[in-house]
Amino acid sequence: MGDKPLKMVTCGGCQAKVFIPGDLPPLSSEPCKRCGYPIMMPMQLRQFELRSRIGGGGHGKVYRAFDTVLARLVAVKLMRQELEHDPEALASFYREARACAALNHTNIIHIYSFDEFEGQRYLVMELADRGSLDSRIDKQLRLPELEVLDIGYKMCSALDMTLKHNLLHRDIKPGNILFNADGEPKLVDFGLARSPDAEPESAAVTEGTPYYVAPEKIKRERETFLSDMYSLGCTLYHALTGHVPFEAPSVEELVAAHVTTAVTPPNQVLPEITQPTSDALVKVLAKNPGDRYLSYDEFRMALEAARSQLLVQRYTQPPAGTGLKSKTSWWRR
Repeated sequence: MGDKPLKMVTCGGCQAKVFIPGDLPPLSSEPCKRCGYPIMMPMQLRQFELRSRIGGGGHGKVYRAFDTVLARLVAVKLMRQELEHDPEALASFYREARACAALNHTNIIHIYSFDEFEGQRYLVMELADRGSLDSRIDKQLRLPELEVLDIGYKMCSALDMTLKHNLLHRDIKPGNILFNADGEPKLVDFGLARSPDAEPESAAVTEGTPYYVAPEKIKRERETFLSDMYSLGCTLYHALTGHVPFEAPSVEELVAAHVTTAVTPPNQVLPEITQPTSDALVKVLAKNPGDRYLSYDEFRMALEAARSQLLVQRYTQPPAGTGLKSKTSWWRR
């Protein structure tokens, strides 16, 4: 027992320096003896030392890694090896890499490189490891209105840039908005991205997530940027109210609701939500794409106007029960 090799690593949970068995296979883990956080045996992939797993999806697992050449933390996405010979999965992986690499925007995840090493395809990207919007909703149940408006404004800007590069994201949902160490939201996962000019696909409904899917996509009609805008509206609605716009016992009933059921205005779900915010989300969730905002600039301006009014309302109205007059009435005396 005493001769068993050990390796010192840093626990991603409590940040303590701890020893793990040195013969543990790379990427496998065991719980930290101090906090129980899974500690992973690092793996070297060219100049990248993969240190801990931070997420994953259908096509691969994502790891926090250290770039030993540039001395910076990055995220490395390893493609699942069982998908290496799946042409559709490969096309999606390449599409994600190329789509993101073409987009230079603060709120879109930056791609640093795409490579293959000893048969393992991988993507190196900017690190955004402070959770997703989905995990924030799970933890907080609902986010403050101001925070939702800020996220919405930034995502509009990101999607406008995407559109200028003739791309639709096609899978906007809380799980695809991550946060970095500075709290900036980052749009990720362009695996379903394609040109607005592409023909509608027969499998359209199964792509993306039913809670956030646009009615025209369900009806097999041509997708446009307004379909992404609808999905963003559903995402913001969920973050703001703690509820998705439509809930149903089956997928069939859920997608039917997107097509036929009028959305409940957010301020009818929670009366404290301001009218401008509620109105903006109701408009963007219109069944007919032509009834939504006709550009991301329009949607962004509506969110900014709602944000400004919310701030004015907060600034001029003192907390309930204090007996104080508003600052506005005090100034006017």
